Amino acid sequence: MLRWFRIVAVAEACSWAGLLVGMFFKYVTATGDFGVKVFGPIHGAMFVLYAIGVMLSAREAGWSRGAVVLGLACAVPPFTSLWFERRMAARTAATQPA
Repeated sequence: MLRWFRIVAVAEACSWAGLLVGMFFKYVTATGDFGVKVFGPIHGAMFVLYAIGVMLSAREAGWSRGAVVLGLACAVPPFTSLWFERRMAARTAATQPA
């Protein structure tokens, strides 16, 4: 499950990047909204998958409520899903026997 969570966290961050680029072209250069139309739904799906991944990974790894809330909050600012995934991967690795 944690491997799947890593993949979803990276995909969510990549979809953020695509959406931000699309928003740049839509609002800054005013050259069209194609990027937003493409990456908006993709990012929405990745956002939902990331939230589900946080909940399932928390159940499997025994994360605290605070960690779950932090993980869900990290879905909102761009690219923080990567930071959270790395943080929890390090914590999980540190608690597992050698």
